Amino acid sequence: MTETSSPSASPAIELIGLSKTYAASKKAPAKTALHGIDLTIPRGSIFGLLGPNGAGKSTAINILSGLVNKTAGTARIMGYDIDTETRLARASIGIVPQEIAMDVFFTPYQAMELQAGYYGVPKAERRTEEILDALGLLDKRDAYVRQLSGGMKRRLLIAKALVHNPPVLILDEPTAGVDIELRRQLWEYVQVLHQRGTTVILTTHYLEEAEALCDQIAIIHQGRIVANESKDTMLSRMDKRMLVITPTETLDTVPAALADLSAVIEDGNLIISYLKGTDSVTGLLNRVKDAGLSIADLRTDQPDLEDIFLQLTYGSDVPT
Repeated sequence: MTETSSPSASPAIELIGLSKTYAASKKAPAKTALHGIDLTIPRGSIFGLLGPNGAGKSTAINILSGLVNKTAGTARIMGYDIDTETRLARASIGIVPQEIAMDVFFTPYQAMELQAGYYGVPKAERRTEEILDALGLLDKRDAYVRQLSGGMKRRLLIAKALVHNPPVLILDEPTAGVDIELRRQLWEYVQVLHQRGTTVILTTHYLEEAEALCDQIAIIHQGRIVANESKDTMLSRMDKRMLVITPTETLDTVPAALADLSAVIEDGNLIISYLKGTDSVTGLLNRVKDAGLSIADLRTDQPDLEDIFLQLTYGSDVPT
């Protein structure tokens, strides 16, 4: 695919009032999966779209790919409207689905060439062997797909999504069920694509991956966007910190002198919760010393993306 001619100022993905309601059936009432969401994904970003199962992530992705018809709203890919400029919009995106589905009687090379043909990529412009090599599949180019391991099949899904050189790549749970080494290789290649200018959109249940890779994150819950900001801004949303103190002596209960603090004993450690910018760590340590405790070790912990995700999606009702 040649470089798109859409205005350079347009975002990679733009959703305006996007809604989807699935019609009622004999067994189930009508269900609204997306409640008029607005979402803008800038070009050149690694964007994380997170949410619990049934939040609406897959529905949004399937609308962009053309597998699901939206009920209302507007969706654009690289400035192209998916309704009025369908061909250009579809050519601007590559999608790696969660499910592994492909013809097992083709070889990886044949599957790649067939996919390139679907997108009208001229033979002289095809990069089949280059992509297979980058994803560690070149030595399997002539093996039947049915002979590949699950991890190799997932790599092939990514390779097929890249045959037309799309400026936007959506990875829908790409490392689900794969081993650590394959996960590392996939993310290394994602970083290479990002450096080349590809916009990468990632959905994942591995929150540590989103925290390590993404520069911007949106959280969707029950069909609504509940947060959309830079990763650093999101991580700074929670001011709560924890001072973890390992005393030299064994503690079974919080000393009476510290009873007014938000403190608990866990695995022999005294854990004191405090608010950044409100409570002084020095003051807390002085309180601990005044309570007659000697400190063998200490550290401070701050919330990670998983903490924020649970707070935004479940509030105080966090599942155990």
